[in-house]
Amino acid sequence: MNSKQMKEFMKALESIVEEKKVDKNIVIESMEQAMAAAYKKETGMPNVTAKVDPVTGDIRLYSNRTVVEEVTNEETEISLEDAQKLVEGIELGEVIIGNELQIPTNFGRVAAGTAKQIVVQRIKEAEKQSISEEFQDKEGELMVGTLSREDQNNYFVDLGRCSGILPKDQIIPSEKLEMGSSVKVYVSKLEIGPKGPFIMLSRSHYGFVKRLLEIEIPELSDGTIMLYSVARDAGSRSKIAVYTEYTNVDPIGAVIGEKGRRIANVLKELSGEKIDVILYDKDPVKFIANALSPAKDVKVSIKDETKKEALALVNDKNLSLAIGKKGQNVKLASRLTHYKIEVKPEEQENTETTEETSVEE
Repeated sequence: MNSKQMKEFMKALESIVEEKKVDKNIVIESMEQAMAAAYKKETGMPNVTAKVDPVTGDIRLYSNRTVVEEVTNEETEISLEDAQKLVEGIELGEVIIGNELQIPTNFGRVAAGTAKQIVVQRIKEAEKQSISEEFQDKEGELMVGTLSREDQNNYFVDLGRCSGILPKDQIIPSEKLEMGSSVKVYVSKLEIGPKGPFIMLSRSHYGFVKRLLEIEIPELSDGTIMLYSVARDAGSRSKIAVYTEYTNVDPIGAVIGEKGRRIANVLKELSGEKIDVILYDKDPVKFIANALSPAKDVKVSIKDETKKEALALVNDKNLSLAIGKKGQNVKLASRLTHYKIEVKPEEQENTETTEETSVEE
């Protein structure tokens, strides 16, 4: 490879490095290692250092000498006394770069082949590392990608420098996704492996709702309002518990917005899924009563604090609301509060209490 060809090679390398977003210095170092290895193979000289000019691509080779107490081979060794004259503070066992070596006539061809191989391989490795570093903190975050293809069980989402897998059982049940369309996704699982990041995505995860709300509600992202917990039945209903330390802020009103405008964009992204905004309370009795909304007049007692078990008594008018269709409301309330909630009709409990009292008498 002549000087002109080497310059063209380095220009092409510059473009690839920029496109792949990898560190050029890493690639240059790899080229230098490859050049040294090629020279050793060509000449049999064991201790060689190669230097590649990052602009012109010019190659220079130098002999290495190891610092020793007693020199037995002047080509590969140098005494500590002589080495310290050249490099202050150098110690025994360290290597010092010596004289520049004459490059064999046919070495350019050998070097070119070696350089191409090592550059291609190192760029692949550096790109994987760069992508891994870019995505390593994305777990639990929201990303926007493009639906690129699908198979029987999964959608594949183009996230820019890599793809993620969106299982079909992790989309919102009522939605239909079209190839080529933009889609918001939640990174539910991320693993960094030898081949780069493995990214699992979801739109049905409760974290998807949480991140959407943080985008749409400034008070959630700046900490004015805190999101205590989220419970979700994807495609149907979610419950979120919010609170604030500021007495002049209405957390529920701030989340919903005037005429529901603030939460409207979230509902649109969720394909019509309903969201109940609940006021969190440190008192579990009050919190559980709030969580069973839209039911009202709920009387809550803690049956077992250790086991996190609670009893909710509800009048006939609110009983079906407290339980919900197929038990959905009480299930979501249980997940939201982290209590196992048993809902009973108030009249039934009063009757049982009366009967127990009569037996005791």
